[in-house]
Amino acid sequence: MQLNVTGHHVDVTASMKGYVEKKLDRIVRHSDHVIDVHCILTVEKQRHKAEAKVLLNGAMVYADAVDMDMYAAIDALADKLDRRVKKHKEKLSDHHALEALRVRPS
Repeated sequence: MQLNVTGHHVDVTASMKGYVEKKLDRIVRHSDHVIDVHCILTVEKQRHKAEAKVLLNGAMVYADAVDMDMYAAIDALADKLDRRVKKHKEKLSDHHALEALRVRPS
């Protein structure tokens, strides 16, 4: 997984980048098809915004979160991305394959 963290009106420190990497690591555990993650951290007045685009094999997932604290925004972002990547993975699996294998009585 290629992780790219940038800041807009904020200096991205090593601890912030490490925190983002640690939080987004669980996305990789749920899907082996994660190719690239681009995360943008933004500060506007008192709003801290974290947004990310995750490039999967055949799809792109986007999420953003706003909070008064940057680390809380990153936590919310990780939760949203986790849910959306799980949902995408469930869409890819064929839930009706087991029904085709069952033999119907004649």
